[in-house]
Amino acid sequence: MGHSILIRQRLAGIFLIGLLLLYSPVLTLFDRAAEWAGFPVAYLYLFGVWLLLVTLAALTVGAGSR
Repeated sequence: MGHSILIRQRLAGIFLIGLLLLYSPVLTLFDRAAEWAGFPVAYLYLFGVWLLLVTLAALTVGAGSR
């Protein structure tokens, strides 16, 4: 049972990191007209953070099933 508690704590940590990275004042740092490779920087930031959170959650849950 201790292992499932550790997984829950890690998922809660990932959730809190997501809240911090998607918090409005942080998002305004990337709200510019600038583009990178033809894509707005804000879109790249949002999808990058989303990909990071999904990957971390998948790794956490996947490691817990072993």
